[in-house]
Amino acid sequence: MEELRSVISGKTLDAVLPPLLFVVLNGRVGLGAAVVISALSAIAVGVLRVLNKQKWQYAFGGLAGIIVASGFSYFSGSAANYFLPGIISSGLVFLLSIMSVLVGKPLAAWASHLSRGWALDWFWRSDVKPAYREVTLLWSFFFLLRFVVLMVLLSRESVTELFAWKTLLGWPVTISVLVISYIYGMWRLKNLGGPGIEEHLAGKQPPYKGQTRGF
Repeated sequence: MEELRSVISGKTLDAVLPPLLFVVLNGRVGLGAAVVISALSAIAVGVLRVLNKQKWQYAFGGLAGIIVASGFSYFSGSAANYFLPGIISSGLVFLLSIMSVLVGKPLAAWASHLSRGWALDWFWRSDVKPAYREVTLLWSFFFLLRFVVLMVLLSRESVTELFAWKTLLGWPVTISVLVISYIYGMWRLKNLGGPGIEEHLAGKQPPYKGQTRGF
């Protein structure tokens, strides 16, 4: 639960509110006004975070994404293209995941290294790396699924369906994938019989206690 709270940490509003406003307002006040109001909502959330001394980076990071997405939508004249940058990013992450597995440096290991600061050489051990490779393949499937589903809906220019599926395949499914990744990853590390990160750093010899927390 602690790992899960660290993933969610109040970012859902930042991610969902601006696109929700865009979808609701587009059919009522027009594309231009919907773009402006959704961008202003992202700014408002960011300011609220700052005033409450909360993390504001996610809101303003989301604002940058909204500006890009709104630009696609406004200059193409199609409201559906608001979701195009997110679709493209899903495709790129899928390719990055597959490439990382092919070169033997799985993306899940890099993500864990960057978020936890653990030594890279531990991730590349033969009794550790398979767990991160298999989790990266799970991520690849997820990003490919999201890319294909949203591309099909984009071709139909169905803004409401795009929002609904983008939201569903956003935080709800992403959190589920991360939970599954964590549970499977910990189980796989145990079965591989390698050392935990602390044991690795201390140069301990087998038999190992293994990784007891954190993936």
